[in-house]
Amino acid sequence: MANLKIKLIKSLNGRLESHVATAKSLGLTKIGGETVQPDNPQTRGKIALISYLVSVTEE
Repeated sequence: MANLKIKLIKSLNGRLESHVATAKSLGLTKIGGETVQPDNPQTRGKIALISYLVSVTEE
């Protein structure tokens, strides 16, 4: 199964609470922070919600 490398590229300040919570559930708290998550529908849904804050690459 593939993994996704997710990087936070924009600040969480002033964002909707649900979007901040989604970023934190992915393990992203600081700009430039990266995390590796499994490529599944749940992760894809979280990424879709905050796509304007993150960049994603496949591993």
